[in-house]
Parts: sequence; C-alpha cells; structure tokens
Amino acid sequence: MTLSKIGAAVTLDNIETVFNWLCEQDRPIEIQDFTPPNILSGDLSGLISRYQEKLQAHKGPRGLHGPFFGLDLGNLETAFQKLITTRFLSALEICEHLNAQYMVIHSPFDDWMKLNQWQYPFVQSGVIAAMGDILRVPLQRAADIGCTLVLENCDDTDPNMRMRAVREIDHPNLQLSVDTGHAHLSHCNYKAPSVVDFIAAAENRLAHVHLQDVDGYADRHWLPGEGAISWQPVMDALHKSESAPKLIIEVRKNIGRVPKTAAFLERLIETM
Repeated sequence: MTLSKIGAAVTLDNIETVFNWLCEQDRPIEIQDFTPPNILSGDLSGLISRYQEKLQAHKGPRGLHGPFFGLDLGNLETAFQKLITTRFLSALEICEHLNAQYMVIHSPFDDWMKLNQWQYPFVQSGVIAAMGDILRVPLQRAADIGCTLVLENCDDTDPNMRMRAVREIDHPNLQLSVDTGHAHLSHCNYKAPSVVDFIAAAENRLAHVHLQDVDGYADRHWLPGEGAISWQPVMDALHKSESAPKLIIEVRKNIGRVPKTAAFLERLIETM
C-alpha cells in the first residue's frame, strides 16, 4: 500500500513553526486545541475564526483530536452517556467549521477487561453496547459532514477488542486508529502485543496513526527515533497495511524537528 504523506498534530500556539512545511506538499494537519477539560463549554468562536483564516492556505487532509479527559466511551451509566454524546457533538460542530475529515476518540478498553473477560463476561459486551449508544447520534452527524471517527488505542492491551467494537457497531464512519507510543507502553508494561501487531490487527479498518516515541515507562510523545520503538518494522507494517491511514507525528515539544523526523521515516519507506 502506498502510504500517505506524514503530517503533524498542532495547536494554534505552535502551528506557525511547521505550517509552511505542511502546506508545501499538502500534508495532513491534526488540530489539538479542543482536548482540554471543559473547553467545549466556553465560547470558541474566536479560536475557530483564527483557525479558519490560518487554514485557507492549507489544501491537505485535516483532522481534529476530540475530547477525552473524563469521557469514558464505555461508560455504563446512562446519565453520563448523554453527557459524553453531547461533548462529541460539540466537537463535531468544530469539525464542520474547520472542514475536518476525521476526529480522534479514545478507546475505553484496558488490561482489566482483557484479564476479566471470563470472570465478568457482561463487561466487554456491555461496554460495546454503551459505545454504540453514545456514538449513535455523533456517527449520524459525522456522516452528514463527511467526517470519520477514529478509535485510538489508549490503555488497550488486546487490539482485537477495538476491532470487535467497530465491527459490532458497524458504521462506515467509525474506523480504527493506532497510537504507536500507547501500543509500546502496553507492550512494555502489560505484555501486550507489539506496535506492529496493533497495526496488523487493525486490518483494513486502520484510518489513522499517531507516530510518537516513548521510553516504555510514560506517554512521552517524543519524536520518532528518540525513544525505544524500532521504527523500520513499524514503517514496514504500515506499508503492508490494507488501508492508507493518515500518518500524524504527535509530539509534546520540539515541533520544529518534525520535518526532519518525517524525512527520516519516509527514508525508511524508500528502503523497502
């Protein structure tokens, strides 16, 4: 599979550092200003307007990282489900304003669910049912505006759980995302499969990838090549993917190094 161009996750505070590079080859941009807790309760018109003006020069794919702090997508309490649905709908309104073709949402699955799937057999099926209830209206809205929700591994240790959820909810606007750093953390700390296995397990539902490196201890969001992940096998796995996911370098600092890092990863593809 021909891989998409590598882009970057940005905020309005740091986008200028890499904006020309992103625009030169129509690389994907992922906007991450709308993830802090409670931000969706405020007046965001000014921030949205600034982005609309800035992004006029950008012709590449565009996405938004959706809210996730305190928003458990597998919450079994109906009252909380309604709140989570409302938050996702607010984020999708921003997607419409900014012409975002995808929105990242976090998976609710974790190691406890994997280890206790026979002890508490109702939990996994209940979580997937809750996901379907929470996402029913947001998925309709996403389809209306041409946006896909991509389900990112967070604390997942069994990548098949997300695949099962996506298959059972069965909506074309719900696909999978892999975060390389999250996958490596689960591999190091919970004996989960490796990053390449998370990629393979997503099969043709893989629509998005966060490229970030870690040391195996914390969610560092270092530039690829600065941590413990072996990147040649990762790029090999992405090259073998049945889909063409959006590739986003997602780092917490040193965003000015992103173009050089993207070139490093692209060279790994060229050596195949």
